[in-house]
Parts: sequence; structure tokens; C-alpha cells
Amino acid sequence: MRRERLALAALLIATAALYLWRLGDSGWANAYYSAAAQAGATSWKAWFFGSSDAGNAITVDKTPASLWVMGLSARLFGVNAWSILVPQALMGVGSVWLLYATVRRWFSPAAALISGAVLALTPVAVLMFRFNNPDALLVLLLIAGAYCVTRAVENASPFWLALAGAAIGFGFLTKMLQAFLVLPAFALVYLFAAPTSLGKRVLHLFGALGAMIVAGGWWIAAVELTPDRPYIGGSQTNSVLELALGYNGLGRITGDEVGSVGGGRGWGTPGWSRLLGSEMGSQIAWLLPAAVVLLLAGLWLVKGRGRTALALWGGWLVVTAAVFSFMNGIIHSYYTVALAPAIAAIIGIASTELWRRKDEPAAAAVLSGSLALAALQAYVLINSFSTPVAVIVLMSGLIAAVGLVMSMRWAIPVALVAALVGPTTYSFATVITPHTGALPVAGPSSMRMGGGGLLDATTADTELVSLLQADADRYRWAAATVGSNNAAGLQLSSGQAVMAIGGFNGTDPSPTLAEFQEMVRNGQIHYFIASNGRMMGGGNSGAAQEIAEWVTVNYTATTVAGTTVYALDAS
Repeated sequence: MRRERLALAALLIATAALYLWRLGDSGWANAYYSAAAQAGATSWKAWFFGSSDAGNAITVDKTPASLWVMGLSARLFGVNAWSILVPQALMGVGSVWLLYATVRRWFSPAAALISGAVLALTPVAVLMFRFNNPDALLVLLLIAGAYCVTRAVENASPFWLALAGAAIGFGFLTKMLQAFLVLPAFALVYLFAAPTSLGKRVLHLFGALGAMIVAGGWWIAAVELTPDRPYIGGSQTNSVLELALGYNGLGRITGDEVGSVGGGRGWGTPGWSRLLGSEMGSQIAWLLPAAVVLLLAGLWLVKGRGRTALALWGGWLVVTAAVFSFMNGIIHSYYTVALAPAIAAIIGIASTELWRRKDEPAAAAVLSGSLALAALQAYVLINSFSTPVAVIVLMSGLIAAVGLVMSMRWAIPVALVAALVGPTTYSFATVITPHTGALPVAGPSSMRMGGGGLLDATTADTELVSLLQADADRYRWAAATVGSNNAAGLQLSSGQAVMAIGGFNGTDPSPTLAEFQEMVRNGQIHYFIASNGRMMGGGNSGAAQEIAEWVTVNYTATTVAGTTVYALDAS
């Protein structure tokens, strides 16, 4: 027991060090969410609704649970890169610990430690637990849901199952419908494995459904019933339900996303091969093929709770992977972090359970074959980055595979090294590479997507910052500009509220020209900052275009540090 505790402490300390080291190098990371956290640190109304500015013009295009965490941290410790990014790292450490605790309830310390280590060293997990997108909190809540389902199955507990529903409900408040991808696995495992009558199992599931609806629906109801609130960013009708079911829901599956920034065409052709492609493969696929082989073999060879656990994590993996592989709408490579806990748990559980059956030829053959497959996959993924490491991984993996099929104990540490050296190398390259903008990619700097657009927010010159700060307390918004990334950079640089006309991509119909004119007449907006074109997709909304044209016709342009500025307090 003492050795196990020491091993767990070492795992968590090493994970914390990995996730916190050079964390500040990424600065604001995703300035879009950092600006919203800044707004929440200033205005409780902005904090509650997830507004992108303290003037409460428009929200971000996600439900705000992750912003609640960052906003509170920024209130307590000031608005800076560390107060925004450290919570993500701590959620990463918490995810590793919670995955360990979930696996450990039914399996050996080795299984739990391997699961935690695989999650901690998955490149896309290292990326997202050092970045301020909503995915860090989502992963933590999904693992919490799996832990609660595991506890519920043990003795048919409606309490623990309701807690699982509540965790998924809060997951909805983090990243909307993506949280629901684990529901089929959770529900079916409880339905078939809980030790009570079928009627009670069904009743317990309905109770968990109610808990999920309450946990995720209270905020939706508050938003829909509040008239004086910011516009819901990402929607075309100022409705959070439209956002959840459309742009951030079924639209991601079908590709029918009004105001989107481009579909899945930019991130691989839909199909099973998408997750193994050059961009997504380097993020998540290091152990994915091996996990699939171990999952299938484990479901066949392992009985009892081992099969139940593999069904739980395997269902999570299969459903989520299928959606990511075949969705036609917006998909980014970092979404795959949602697969990392399932892959890690399957690797830890199946490998240790099959090793217990190493005297059975089928179990030994599966262990050997899955390791050889993992070594070959690592060689393919890392060869372009570091050929020497790729060769070492391949050779050690093949040698260990031979040892495993012969049930040799020396093969175990060699197998662990061969399986983890590839993703570990890539993860360290991720740590030493600053990541900013809306589309982060794990790995060395050479893997980062180039260009402008959605990748980075503007950085305001000191002269422009001084202009925005002058007399800012007389205005609700120090400035307005088209698009959230333009606004975010100005807001973070100046510390003043900046209105993002048209929301994230400038395509939301808010504010309208009439509404904007009314705000100007009421003296609420000081400056209009001309867009620098850092947007993608369908371009500005009609409203954003009308506002820009009206300003240019009716106000005099001045140039401040290379930026075109219009003072709206004078004709």
C-alpha cells in the first residue's frame, strides 16, 4: 500500500510538473476565452452569462462553465496568463488522479498507474491541460461521470448514478452536446451490469436523466427567461437552445452551420482514417490501434468486472471516435482529447488483465501483437520529427513483443518504455512550444498551423492602448470592432471593455445597425476600430458590414500606430 501511494504521488507530481513547466510561455493562449475571463473578473453579469466583454454586448459561442473557473481565478489572483492557465493544469492533474481512482476500484495498482500515465503523456492531453479552451474541464467532468457510473454499478446505487448524470449535465454547460457522447456507454453498462432488477435499473436511469437535465438545464432556463442579457454568441436568433442544437450541436454532424468558420474539409476527409491522419494521428493515435486490439481481445477473454469496465470505456471510445471520424461540420484536432481517458483506461485494464492470463496462448499473442502495433504506429508518427527516437521505439517495441509472447518478465518494463517514449517525446516538444490562438496543435513548432485568421488575436500598440484607456470610465465600451479575436486583443491589452460586433467570426447579427446607432447616440461607445481582417469563413454578417460602412461614411478616420480608428463622440 505504501509503495502504491508513493507511486501515485510520483505520478501526480510528475504530471503537475509537466503541465506547469513554462506554462506562461503561451501568454493569453486562446485570447477569445482569456478576454471573456477578464470580463468575468470585472462584471458578475459577464461572468454568469459568459460575456466576451464587461459591457455585456455578446457572449462566447459556448456555455460558460469553463469561464466560471477562469473568471473566479482571475478575480482572486488578477488577470494574467497564470491565473487563466493554472486552473487548466490543475484540472489535468485532477483528471489523471480521477482516472487512476476509477480504474483502481476494480483493478490492480499497476492497471491504475498505467492508465494515469498514458493519459498524462498523451500529446493532445498535454496540450489542452496547458490551454484555456473548455476541453480541460470537459474531460475532468467526463471522467468524474465514469467514476460515478463505476460506483453505481457496484451495488446498483441510484445516488451514484444521479451524480454521474449531474457530471454530464455540467459537462453540457462546458461544451454542450459533446458531453453527451459518453451517454450510450454509461447507460447501457448500468442497464446490463447493475445488480438489481430490470425495473429498478430503468428507474435509476430515469433518475440520472433527471439529474442531468437539472444540472445542465438550470442555466439554459435562466438565460432564456432573462430579457436584459447579452446576445448569445454563435446563434442567429439570440437563443442558447439554437446554439446548443445548431451551431454547436447537430450542425457539427451535418455540416449545416450558419455563420461557421469552415467545415471538416480542413481537418481530414470524413471516415475512420481521419483519426489516423497526419494531424489528428500525432495528437491522439499513438496507442489508438493497440487500444482497439486490446479492447476486442479483452471483451472476449476477460470475464466479470473486467468485461464490464472494458464495455464502459470501449463504448466511450467507439461512439466518440465514430462521431469525430464521420462528422461533416467543424472539427479541430484538439477535440480528440476526449478520447484520451478511454484509450488510457483500456490500455491499463486490458494489458494487465491479459498479462494475468499470460499462460494462455491467445492472451500472450494479443499482448505481443498490440505492442508491436503500437511500436509501428509510434515509428510512423515520430519518424518525421526524430528518426533516431523512431528507430529506438520500433526496435525496443519489437524486442519486447517477442518477450511478451514468451511471457518473459523483462519484457514488461521494455514494453512500457517502447509504448510511452513516442508520445512522451512529442509531449515534451509540446511543453517547450508556446501555443496561442484558436487552433492549437500538440507537438513541435513545425506542426503549428500557419497563417492568421482565427489563430491569434491582435496585439495593440502602446499608443493605441493609451487612447483606449483615456476617459474609458465615461463609456460602456472603450471601443467596438468586428470579430471577437480583434476585440479580445484590444481588450486584453487595454483592460477596457471592447465590443465584438458579430461575435466570434463577425457573422452573428448583433448588434444591428439601428442598435449600434442608438448606442452611439447614447454615448456608450468611444471608438470604432477598423477590422484587420483576422477572420475566416463566410465573412462579416450583414449587420457588421452595415455598421462598418455607416461609421466610415459618418466619422473621420485617424491612424494610430498603424490602426484605423474612428472617434464616435464627434461627427
